[in-house]
Amino acid sequence: MRLRRGLIPLLATLVLTAAAGTAYGSPGGGPGGGDAIRSITPITTVQTYGQKVSAVAIEYSATVNPRTLDNSTFTVADTIYNFRFNPIEDLPKLADRTVTHTYTNGVPSTRGDHRSAPGRYVIVELDPDDPGGWTVIVSKCPTFLCTVKVNPDLPTRVVQRRDVHGQPGRGAGKGPVLARATPRESRPVTEKPVNQLVDEFTYGSFLSGGMVLPYHYHLPRNYQPGRRYPLMVVLPGHGMGWDGDNLGVQLAADIPATAWLQPSRTGSTEDVIVLAPQHQRVGGAAEADLLVKLLDTFVRDFAVDTRRVYATTVSYGSQLLWEAFAKRPDLFAGGLVTGGFPVNATQATAIAAAEVPLWITHGEHDHLLNVTGARNSSALLRQAYVARGKSPEQAEALVHYTEYADAAFSLPDYHAAFGPTYSDSGILRWLLGQSKPATAGD
Repeated sequence: MRLRRGLIPLLATLVLTAAAGTAYGSPGGGPGGGDAIRSITPITTVQTYGQKVSAVAIEYSATVNPRTLDNSTFTVADTIYNFRFNPIEDLPKLADRTVTHTYTNGVPSTRGDHRSAPGRYVIVELDPDDPGGWTVIVSKCPTFLCTVKVNPDLPTRVVQRRDVHGQPGRGAGKGPVLARATPRESRPVTEKPVNQLVDEFTYGSFLSGGMVLPYHYHLPRNYQPGRRYPLMVVLPGHGMGWDGDNLGVQLAADIPATAWLQPSRTGSTEDVIVLAPQHQRVGGAAEADLLVKLLDTFVRDFAVDTRRVYATTVSYGSQLLWEAFAKRPDLFAGGLVTGGFPVNATQATAIAAAEVPLWITHGEHDHLLNVTGARNSSALLRQAYVARGKSPEQAEALVHYTEYADAAFSLPDYHAAFGPTYSDSGILRWLLGQSKPATAGD
């Protein structure tokens, strides 16, 4: 076996993408002439329920005067399609987004303070609560359980409704016109997206026994090989498994992979290594075996605190967690199962024997995996602890269970228990707080 690594790089009026041409200049434009707008770059962010276009960066031929901009200078329209609810035929249907901030920058990237910096780019930030702008689409459907991928051709459109000016000279005034308003011209994006946090992950592939396991990992910004960092292993849902055409979608489709990089979500400033495998869906036992082999290699190659290796799951990923925890409980310090499959009695006995703490969450009205499976899992695990001599109170401290009513979901997909779970920093802090007892070799 070997490990390979390499860097890869509201709803308003409904309109169709048939509107508008693709020319980037406007008659009477400024110094840029017919190329007054040089490029349009989408910027994406993974929100709780997946990646969305969160801003666009519009490049001009010269430094832009920010004092002439406001939130009405541009409008942005994007797809209403969401792979959870809509048929793919809805992908070209657009709705206007809500513009929240407009400012200038020297690079095609947002600024946390939303304040202008000198530059040729105008950054137009969009409301993350708008229903439009999702980037994940259906990929391949070899079975009734479709896989998904990030759309390589985002349908985002931009309209410049007011003149955009350059910096004024020594005299008063707005400055030269860089691009005249073109309120009837809808422009497509021209550049590959800037994917916030997702682009910081590194791609690798693990080979063993003729099987390949693609994965992405993220090291802390100031990673030091001499230190030891907790490792969070993120096991995605079925549709995010590798199908040969959807590499990396496990980072974008849901929040768990990127959440651990955000102190606002974890409630902690501690640096964490994140490992996000993308299994081919060949069955839980075989996939768990490959996962364990990957982990054995990964913890040798990187500065992992072996007392603090965790796994967190979405839906199908729970099957890998149950199998891996039962097979090699010595590897793990704790687990978080969201909207998952039930554990079996053999797995529960092995997990209880190793005393691996778990937190299980599930939606009360999950339409794909009935809530009784989660209820039975928590009960079975607690019973396994009691059978080993633990009190009921001790068993509950080792097996937490949270059941969410419909009101806990900001998006009406009650299978997506990761939504309310990853909005609760208390649960994430609990997981990071688990640690295996020290041994003589530590």
